[in-house]
Amino acid sequence: MRYGFITCVRLGEACIEELLDLGADLALLGTLTDDRARDKSGRVFLDGLSAARGIPLLKFGSINDPAAVETLQSARLDWLFIIGWSQIARQPVLSAARLGALGMHPTLLPVGRGRASVPWAIIKGLPETGVSMFKLEEGTDTGPILMQVPIPIEPTETSTTLYAKVTDAHRQLIRDSFAALESGDPELVTQDESKATEWPRRKPTDGELDLTTMSAADVDRHVRALTRPYPGAFLRNNDGRVTRLWAGQVYTGATTPDCGLRLETADGVYLAADVTYDDA
Repeated sequence: MRYGFITCVRLGEACIEELLDLGADLALLGTLTDDRARDKSGRVFLDGLSAARGIPLLKFGSINDPAAVETLQSARLDWLFIIGWSQIARQPVLSAARLGALGMHPTLLPVGRGRASVPWAIIKGLPETGVSMFKLEEGTDTGPILMQVPIPIEPTETSTTLYAKVTDAHRQLIRDSFAALESGDPELVTQDESKATEWPRRKPTDGELDLTTMSAADVDRHVRALTRPYPGAFLRNNDGRVTRLWAGQVYTGATTPDCGLRLETADGVYLAADVTYDDA
């Protein structure tokens, strides 16, 4: 089988490494032009990998650009991976490879379609999330599922630790699905629409905390979910400055330990251990 792979983040690069370790015939890499999304969290440039492995590298501003579609179609691909990519691929891209396009989403689909899957899983207090490999359709995260890996969420899980688990699960899915992909006829399971949920996109401003209405547990989940590399949960002070919280814990003891900042919440106390301040 001949594979193509489109990504612009480290998560996708990790999957490429797994495919190469498995001996996959990786015939084409695709990514954004160098001037696009330089500040995107986890942004990678595939030039070095392309040169080292002798794999052609396609760069484009949009995955649906006619020139990009033409290159994909001419590559004679059997499967096209599109992972770690925010642009919606239209039908000409999805049908460019003989057997179709494959994606991964960091939830147990059909739960949690949409954006910001890692932060939302922590904010919602879920005991478990996962990663799903599925065949891409024009809808958002709606295609039939090839394989899933569950991921337990620990009580002290942060976006940093969960993202590492998500990366490992992506690698595992590449390994576990490879034989089925090579056969050309993997078993695909249609998603149950009655169980589908969609998690909305999050903006940096969504991290603002309201201590008058939020419990200490709410604050804790937001801090853990929005810590680095995300913009952080924050408080807007009366003087215009912003206080960003990167780590801490719910206070449950009789005495207050030496901690950076004590916050009174709607039902208790949150102790912030790592705090920074933005200028007004």
